[in-house]
Amino acid sequence: MTATVSTTSTFYASVRQQLDDIKASGLYKTERIIASPQGSQIRTADGKEVINLCANNYLGLSSHPEVIAAAGEALSQRGFGLSSVRFICGTQDIHKELEQRLSRFLGTEDTILYGSAFDANGGLFESLLDAQDAIISDELNHASIIDGIRLSKAKRFRYKNNDMADLRLQLQAAREDGARFVLVFTDGVFSMDGSIAKLDEMRSICDEFGALLGVDDCHSTGFLGATGRGTHEHHGVFGTIDLITGTLGKALGGASGGFTSGRSEVISLLRQKSRPYLFSNTIAPAIAGASIKVLDLLEADTSMRDKLENNAKHFRSGLEKLGFDLKPGSHPIIPVMVYDADKAQELSRRLLELGVYVIGFFYPVVPKGQARIRVQISAQHTTEQLNLAIAAFAKAGTDLGILK
Repeated sequence: MTATVSTTSTFYASVRQQLDDIKASGLYKTERIIASPQGSQIRTADGKEVINLCANNYLGLSSHPEVIAAAGEALSQRGFGLSSVRFICGTQDIHKELEQRLSRFLGTEDTILYGSAFDANGGLFESLLDAQDAIISDELNHASIIDGIRLSKAKRFRYKNNDMADLRLQLQAAREDGARFVLVFTDGVFSMDGSIAKLDEMRSICDEFGALLGVDDCHSTGFLGATGRGTHEHHGVFGTIDLITGTLGKALGGASGGFTSGRSEVISLLRQKSRPYLFSNTIAPAIAGASIKVLDLLEADTSMRDKLENNAKHFRSGLEKLGFDLKPGSHPIIPVMVYDADKAQELSRRLLELGVYVIGFFYPVVPKGQARIRVQISAQHTTEQLNLAIAAFAKAGTDLGILK
């Protein structure tokens, strides 16, 4: 009994020490509490109204009245939850309708829904590939891709971020190693940088080596490309990508849920083998119903994605004129580089005082010495809100000595 008490006490002491070390290094993350619906302006728990510049609410659909109404209708007609996985008694007509609608929107044959995009990636690789195969991954891929690949017995190769010459080298290495099937997998948009994967070049290179190509399009679906279909539309390779994973939790309403889309036989195999799908509850009917309404809105016209594109250009131009160091790009993710973790947190706090809600990102979310404020623009932002935020950045940057 004494040994057991001593062991558990030591464990909790170790946990406390790790927390103290994180705080001492300036890397401790805190959660701010909001007390309003998600939107371009939100209310914090202390009652302060602030402009929100850090949500994945790219199209402003998280609190769109038609989306809320569709969720309410599905809640009323289909219930709160199904208390089941899909293959037992967890499949409603609206789940199948949503899968069909996503397939049409993405230009694929079939789609499978998951509780989250993390689950979609977590259940993908081990279901399709084994020790005879190889997976080639971009070095900056999302944690869900990395963890999903770890679950697979396939051989792993990694190429430098968006480096097509290195991708070619890794494909050569995989083929020389005797891989049966090779899958190249990348983020469509790298969430900390706002940079876009070169899917057109990647498709050509993969075809040359007889490799499959997959993309996680979480930060693209709904607004990237001329009609918002995603990175593959943006690069002119719509309908040619073997696997697309994505989320309902960002531009497509901002709630929760994820998906994998591709060839029908691949999706059928995932329904048989993918563990997060087989052992996790069905997404709530309200989310399915609301997501169908989202697709209705996006297929009707491109006004929201057009507004988002213009808003991102306006805000990026304003910060560049002030002299901030920005990662280059055109995506509504706009990284404002500060480099120092403490300085990033100071800037975040000062901006909150000035009425702008942003978060500082630092190691381990980004590499050491690459701390930043990641601004995320929404179609819901008004020009007045964006101009007020630009003015707040000017004030905060001057106060903290970031701007000279």
